[in-house]
Amino acid sequence: MSPETFDATPGRLDAVVARRLGLSRAEAQRAIAAGRVLVEGLPRPKSFRLAGGERIGAELAGMDEVPAEGPGVEVRYRDEHLIVVSKPAGLVTHPSASRRTGTLVNRLLGMGVPLSTLGGPLRPGIVHRLDAGTSGLMIVACDDQTHEGLVALLRRHEIDRRYLALVRGVVTHDRFAVDAPLGRAGARISVHVGAGKASETRFEVLERFEWATLLEAAPRTGRTHQIRVHLSAVGHPILGDPAYGGGGDDAKRLGLTRPFLHSHELAFDHPATGERIELEDPLPADLANALSELRSEA
Repeated sequence: MSPETFDATPGRLDAVVARRLGLSRAEAQRAIAAGRVLVEGLPRPKSFRLAGGERIGAELAGMDEVPAEGPGVEVRYRDEHLIVVSKPAGLVTHPSASRRTGTLVNRLLGMGVPLSTLGGPLRPGIVHRLDAGTSGLMIVACDDQTHEGLVALLRRHEIDRRYLALVRGVVTHDRFAVDAPLGRAGARISVHVGAGKASETRFEVLERFEWATLLEAAPRTGRTHQIRVHLSAVGHPILGDPAYGGGGDDAKRLGLTRPFLHSHELAFDHPATGERIELEDPLPADLANALSELRSEA
């Protein structure tokens, strides 16, 4: 992409640049923050007010590139078609319009993992996601044919995904399911009866404590924040999840600084070889320590 120069119209710098160059506001802000946009030869903040007529220069070449970065992530399975990794908590899955670094995709590229192209330039290889605060097993496609096969398995509910969740309160039923449609209002997901997307999660009690319960969650669908919202909706939010009611003193008592939600088991038929893949991922130290603390109180 060649450098762009143009005369400004009145308004905020980020809004003017986005409108003139056909970018999203987030993309314009990222270019400004990177020093790639100059006003009369000088860098200005995104909120800089343009009177109109100023000469704007924008150099956007390479802005769409997703750089390879370290450190790597732990690998639980790998062949020429796909890789299953243990995503650490706090790591965003893939880049976005406003962010090109610090994601799982960057780390996979840094490890030299080939990634499928079907997800687009910002989501190479990504078949399904884990929230930034969720840890555990994730499947990533290394080629387009395998990507298509994995998506088909997900659509047919033929990838068995199991999560460990520690929730507030004592859950009465040993097994139960939540079948409640989910919809988005800004950044927040909630149950939208009659208007949201169909969502189902099955739960099984693994261990009960005086004021908390350890559950295994098996989502049938893959909606954003699905397990977290479904548990909040039935009055048992995940401990350490302030966005959906699981924060406060109980979470602090266990030293939780993120939701106690971990993708601990995956099972599926390999779309290229037909081999049955069954994997487990142990609890990371922060969640294992919280569970030990809770058991010590019993």
